Amino acid sequence: MSVRRPAVAGLFYPDDPDALRAAVSSYLSPAPRSVKALVAPHAGYVYSGPVAGSAYSLVGPSVERVVLLGPAHRVWVDGVAASTADAFATPLGEVRVDLAARDALEAGGLVTHSDAAHAPEHSLEVHLPFLQVVLGDVPVLPLLVGEASPALVADVLDAVWGGPESLLVISTDLSHYHDHATAQELDRATAAAILARDETRIGPYDACGAAPLRGLLVSARRHELDVELLDLRTSADTAGDPSRVVGYGSFALC
Repeated sequence: MSVRRPAVAGLFYPDDPDALRAAVSSYLSPAPRSVKALVAPHAGYVYSGPVAGSAYSLVGPSVERVVLLGPAHRVWVDGVAASTADAFATPLGEVRVDLAARDALEAGGLVTHSDAAHAPEHSLEVHLPFLQVVLGDVPVLPLLVGEASPALVADVLDAVWGGPESLLVISTDLSHYHDHATAQELDRATAAAILARDETRIGPYDACGAAPLRGLLVSARRHELDVELLDLRTSADTAGDPSRVVGYGSFALC
């Protein structure tokens, strides 16, 4: 069995299992309800952990599998790329990959694979401990989105949509490296576009995960999902310098 090893344990989140579980649990205030999709950030936990926690607090025990999409930061990806690994490891153990769903997407020509892109990427990895703490041993389909149209991403999501047992998670941060006041203004505009399910109002610099996020909004219209804003902050609100911040938002789609 091939296992993708963690790339940012000890950097973005604790590499000690007990400390990691305690950190994740500290960000959660469990209030499970029926949600089909979540949007949550992927920065270091000290910065974005509380915002991610507001999303994962809604996840209930009915979820039996997760489809996780995030941006490829380090290696260029043409379209949407899966990993050939059978599992993704974190300090909390191994997360099984949903191999049947992955293989079906590949057979349908909707995704390729790129282990080179997955190996150093943090945008998916930082979500896995949250899923492990909230859901335990459930299979996850990790997908990296590169140069991909909203329609392609929406087609991928539709192909793995499933029922209430399937949760979709989009990993993205919002604006980058503005001062706190500017970031707040930009992120409020992006949040309004997300709430309106209007992908055309989200530019490439409004969210680092703009490509998967736009695709989710296309699917949200197709499936008539409502969007709810859960939390909207910057790194200055949590642990950062207000002169140069990153924005974070969490949303639930029901």
